[in-house]
Amino acid sequence: MLSTYVDNRDPSTEVDTYGEIVKIETAEQGAPGRVTEDRIRVLPNAVVVLDGVTSRTRPPDRNGGWYATKLADELARLINDTDPLTDLLAEAITNLVREHDLVPGDSPSATASIVRWTADRIDALVLCDTPVVAFGRTTHVLEDTRLEDLRPQPDILAWKNKPDGWWVAEAEPVAAHQARTASWPRSEIRKVIALTDGVSCGVSDYGLFSWEDLEEMPLGEVLDRIREAERGDPEHKRWPRFKTHDDQAIARITG
Repeated sequence: MLSTYVDNRDPSTEVDTYGEIVKIETAEQGAPGRVTEDRIRVLPNAVVVLDGVTSRTRPPDRNGGWYATKLADELARLINDTDPLTDLLAEAITNLVREHDLVPGDSPSATASIVRWTADRIDALVLCDTPVVAFGRTTHVLEDTRLEDLRPQPDILAWKNKPDGWWVAEAEPVAAHQARTASWPRSEIRKVIALTDGVSCGVSDYGLFSWEDLEEMPLGEVLDRIREAERGDPEHKRWPRFKTHDDQAIARITG
């Protein structure tokens, strides 16, 4: 199996997997003035997209980008064709907790999406607000809206990785088994996208695109149009949000 990943605004990669050509396109950029904490990892038969989240009390060298990188590395080592994605994510979190002495509630974290394919199946996992969308005869949206559903709560962090709350990859392996999952016959799916909330907001919050638009649009153009819209709303009046810009990452798989 051959996998080549080039970290550019809109690279295109071909992966020879199971005798078929799979085209993988990615685009990512940080919010203006900061280094992105989003991560995309392309594997021979999987793509991992993570959005790192920095803890309020974290050591200075352990931010969300650090955690997302470590989690991506561990998932790249563990992912296989058969084990449930929830089990693989739980094992990756367990290993990071053990190796780096991570403490629940006081560690960096990451939202996560995983897309894995075999000769006849596509599996997907979503934990927190990093959705996966599969395009076939119909559009299948796999998303985890529990964080957004709890936004009105005065202390949203008090509900992190708690029953009836919202879940994210951090230092609690049990969170992995709270992820949303789906599987589709490979023959029925043309393309799949996985994206962080800095890109999905263009559909779910801003209404700039439909999911179907993202099946075909140049990915760099998608990022640029979101940035342009955000610059036109610097006081967050049209689209209420916590920050003007977020990190952006999107991967599109065809084949």
